[in-house]
Amino acid sequence: MKEVFVADLAKLDENKPFDGVFLVLSKQQRTTRAGKPYLSLTLGDNSGQIEARVWDVTDHRIAPDFEKGDVVKIRGCVSKFDGTLQLKVDMLRGVMEVEYERADLLPATTYDVAELWVKLQQAVASFTEPDLKRLVEAVLADPAVSGAFREAPAAKQLHHAWLGGLLEHVVSLIGLADRVVPHYPILMRDLVLTGVILHDIGKIRELAWATGFEYTLEGQLLGHIQIGASLVEKTMDALPGFPPRLKTLVLHMILSHHGKLEFGSPKLPMIPEALMLNFLDDMDAKMQTLMTEFQKSERMGRAADEMTDRIWALDQRTMLNSRAWLNADESKS
Repeated sequence: MKEVFVADLAKLDENKPFDGVFLVLSKQQRTTRAGKPYLSLTLGDNSGQIEARVWDVTDHRIAPDFEKGDVVKIRGCVSKFDGTLQLKVDMLRGVMEVEYERADLLPATTYDVAELWVKLQQAVASFTEPDLKRLVEAVLADPAVSGAFREAPAAKQLHHAWLGGLLEHVVSLIGLADRVVPHYPILMRDLVLTGVILHDIGKIRELAWATGFEYTLEGQLLGHIQIGASLVEKTMDALPGFPPRLKTLVLHMILSHHGKLEFGSPKLPMIPEALMLNFLDDMDAKMQTLMTEFQKSERMGRAADEMTDRIWALDQRTMLNSRAWLNADESKS
């Protein structure tokens, strides 16, 4: 049973050795300013990740053949460098499968997956447009699709990057759509929800999540937009009498959901439902990214008045957790 998690490291005494089992998320060989080689690692488990350093790469206590994606046992200590918590590794070896639980190492949704799946099915059952309803039901009826949909992360390392993240993201979007869509009569609810449920379906084949989160070869060569559009198009073609115009609209929503050509969308959103899907998708991704960054800052031991690291998804800006900052001020009074 894993005893020390990344989330616990900020509570440990600095420079006091401890043992722990972690997943290697990245491994790079670098050199110091003096020209001495060292290893820069990112280690993680289901509670988060932390930067780590192996300063003596020739030390016989450091296994020479570990790679990204391996599970390792380390002995090391935590310390702060430029205000950021970092792990110094003194010993490292590979571990056998019997020495760890996969669930301890890969981050996973904190929601009940069965309950999320019920919410997804309830949303589909509420459709009033019969062709869109049978399309979504047909996609989800494939055991390979539904099984992967329950497990897949929504991304490799950005928003909802954990087991069950794709399903969590989609159910969150369903809730947002049912709040926003009634406000705008020009929107077709069932078309928006179809886009919400199917826009990222290609990620079940774009990503692999056996140990860590990686892109498949298909994912690298095609990407989830192309994979998803192809999967949905084949499903529509197999449904007798599926309306050609509705087919065009559904495919357009998948192809345009990133919103901009430079963000990977082959087309810009050109119908109201596609525009709304892009807005909702972008908002949910950014807000979840923010929550993850705030949790990361807390794990690193930062005070409430300290900004986050620069956030790539928010144009490299830093952010302040305003709620935590206000609460810290109230606790002093």
